[in-house]
Amino acid sequence: MAAAKKAVLGPLVGAVDQGTSSTRFLVFNSKTAELLSHHQVEIKQEFPREGWVEQDPKEILQSVYECIEKTCEKLGQLNIDISNIKAIGVSNQRETTVVWDKLTGEPLYNAVAAPVSPGSSVPVAVVPSGSSVPAAGASSVWLDLRTQSTVENLSKRIPGNNNFVKSKTGLPLSTYFSAVKLRWLLDNVKKVQEAVEENRALFGTIDSWLIWSLTGGIHGGVHCTDVTNASRTMLFNIHSLEWDKELCEFFGIPMEILPNVRSSSEIYGLMKISHSLKAGALEGVPISGCLGDQSAALVGQMCFQDGQAKNTYGTGCFLLCNTGHKCVFSEHGLLTTVAYKLGRDKPVYYALEGSVAIAGAVIRWLRDNLGIIKSSEEIEKLAKEVGTSYGCYFVPAFSGLYAPYWEPSARGIICGLTQFTNKCHIAFAALEAVCFQTREILDAMNRDCGIPLSHLQVDGGMTSNKILMQLQADILYIPVVKPSMPETTALGAAMAAGAAEGVGVWSLEPEDLSAVTMERFEPQINAEESEIRYSTWKKAVMKSIGWVTTQSPESGIP
Repeated sequence: MAAAKKAVLGPLVGAVDQGTSSTRFLVFNSKTAELLSHHQVEIKQEFPREGWVEQDPKEILQSVYECIEKTCEKLGQLNIDISNIKAIGVSNQRETTVVWDKLTGEPLYNAVAAPVSPGSSVPVAVVPSGSSVPAAGASSVWLDLRTQSTVENLSKRIPGNNNFVKSKTGLPLSTYFSAVKLRWLLDNVKKVQEAVEENRALFGTIDSWLIWSLTGGIHGGVHCTDVTNASRTMLFNIHSLEWDKELCEFFGIPMEILPNVRSSSEIYGLMKISHSLKAGALEGVPISGCLGDQSAALVGQMCFQDGQAKNTYGTGCFLLCNTGHKCVFSEHGLLTTVAYKLGRDKPVYYALEGSVAIAGAVIRWLRDNLGIIKSSEEIEKLAKEVGTSYGCYFVPAFSGLYAPYWEPSARGIICGLTQFTNKCHIAFAALEAVCFQTREILDAMNRDCGIPLSHLQVDGGMTSNKILMQLQADILYIPVVKPSMPETTALGAAMAAGAAEGVGVWSLEPEDLSAVTMERFEPQINAEESEIRYSTWKKAVMKSIGWVTTQSPESGIP
């Protein structure tokens, strides 16, 4: 029976999914996209000073080894032959910056990540007016105080406006992206300065550090990144798909420390197993897929057509819309980024990216600050009891309004209250707030690229809330589509790896991707009601603006 099971499974593909709080290794059946096994290891964040967040690159690497080893053990217990793993893909937290010594393999400083704290929600960017606002692509609270002065000093050197950086990279000059973190390391860490002078230093985002280490490290490791991760450094020209000499000169970054930029789907190198890893059967398996986490989710959601979009619901929301082969520059505070390039000879696809700062965070606020729920799961039960907000609207502008408003003076409000309003209505209004904010970002995307969305594909922890998903369909007035297999980020990395030339075990043709089943939520209200609710939300947003009349430390946005 075991032998028959092996025969049915066919080729398998592994995916390393390295995030800010944990590392995972997942193994998929390339024919059905079924998740066969996985293992997860939490990783620590270090806070050496207020406003700084760092991670240990060696701990991250060790967590990858541990996840691979444990997953292989689990596959063995399931009587699945790990020699069927034909390729490995990597998906990673973006922008986090590592510099290491190519002769010793030792990191020269901790990985400079980005802090998560209750005080703010997105990174500060310098905009043409000279004022500081948050950058649009942020997740929860990515305000790295150590690089703020670096950004301010650099901004003074830009003639006239910020377009020099944005026109080449699609990104605003911001603390969020890798170039200023690397500049800070070069200015402040003696070990990094000496290694650069002695031609021993290598720079990379987490994907580069992992691929270099997994393909041999000091014994011939491959120093590379893919176009999606490169596009988040502020050093990469998204038009020419090369490191930009002018940008490197502007930031003072020596180009010889940068990784080679490759497509998101090709064989970068072969696994060379560390002495500490028992899973020797993975020796020689190609690492052949690499995508930043949000791009990986776009691929895992199979958003391959111009105009398809996905939204990941977590602490905040990340929205990416595929804009096809053209760079669309936003007039509404969204980022332009590389979506993917699935092969050396395949065309590049671009995306618009926007984020909702407060999504799951509003549910935690109801739990931790107001105490009206004991667990996040209870919100669905409360909302279901009433099925309406009864005219109550909740604008969770806890530290200002972000895209598309950019209003640091705003603060959170709950309005439309009557004597009849109870905690169930407030719970319902909190879920609606997530959906209204998503609609505002998608409306901005529609205005920027002129492609009305036919449906929205969704993933992330909050999508298990069926009331939220139905509300999202009603408020957008388009269907919301959720895959039955929630691990879309890891799946995207596995698909890229399995489809690579020389591997060829995963077909990306639309007819071959139908194995992934979807749950679909259709709008259940009429268009007029949807528009009335949305316009009332906008009225509530206007009421939230202007609460903070002076720029003070309390404001949360410098």
